[in-house]
Amino acid sequence: MKKINPGYLYIVLCALIFSAVEVVLKHTAGMFHPMQITVLRFLIGGAVLLPFALRAMRAHGARFTAADARFFTALGFLFVCVAMSFYQLAVVYAPASVVAVLFSCNPIFITLLAGPMLGEPIRKNHVLALCMEAVAVFLIVDPLHARLDARGVAFSLSSAALFALYSVLGKKRAKRFGGIAVTSFCSLFGGAELLLLLLIGRTSGGAAFFPRLGLSLYADVPIFSNLTAASLPWLLYLGAVNTGLGFVFHMLAMEKTDAQTASLVFFLKPMLAPLFALAFLREDIRLNMWLGIACFLIGSGCAILPGVIEANKRKKQEVSL
Repeated sequence: MKKINPGYLYIVLCALIFSAVEVVLKHTAGMFHPMQITVLRFLIGGAVLLPFALRAMRAHGARFTAADARFFTALGFLFVCVAMSFYQLAVVYAPASVVAVLFSCNPIFITLLAGPMLGEPIRKNHVLALCMEAVAVFLIVDPLHARLDARGVAFSLSSAALFALYSVLGKKRAKRFGGIAVTSFCSLFGGAELLLLLLIGRTSGGAAFFPRLGLSLYADVPIFSNLTAASLPWLLYLGAVNTGLGFVFHMLAMEKTDAQTASLVFFLKPMLAPLFALAFLREDIRLNMWLGIACFLIGSGCAILPGVIEANKRKKQEVSL
């Protein structure tokens, strides 16, 4: 009997974890301040990933330099302080199912950015995928009826685009350190930077200064004061399971398969996340949402599946040789 590649199990586990995060964030909205949950979950997640990161560095023979510290300081700020803060705000202003689907378009942004920044080719199937996902976004947003808060849509798409930028910028360092190390260091550096901003926002000067810049969300944010026995398990899930184990499974999926096949996670997420939102949050999934998801899946299939098929062909040829 042919043995099943364990990489596909990691893909399914990663998709289940990543698909549940918006539902958990929505459920815990009354327990945590948006910036509080962002800083804590990435500090916890980065710490969970750290042993795997150090092992990956040893395997790559990489050493941490002052230039690396500057790089991770900048990339961590983009990742946690900007992209993931926008993502958290998207969950505040939009249904969990909408945020999950819109954020899952980040592979298309990655493809578009990887062309000019990394010299990777943009093929016809990528253009077709972009068109289909543009239609999907239009159907989901449904501007003719304007049921969604525009802020939720804007934050969702902005976080997806910025996450794509973070992924492309981090790709070069991933060759030296390994992807899991890049994720861990960016989570820790970005989490520390966000924590510093929040601590400044708790001073009298910061509490007065941030609102004048339109950054009231950074002022008077509780860090640990409102943690309770009821909220702690949710925090540990978001930090250790989603941000930690989720990325571990994603990296293991790439190791056992390849990057194209592992990106099937973002093909499964738009199907699973709305079902989770329907089951656990009782969100009303309207017809336009289902049509948008269908267009999104077609677009994702156009972008991802040709690469997966080509990668599988190469593997079969290598085995035959």
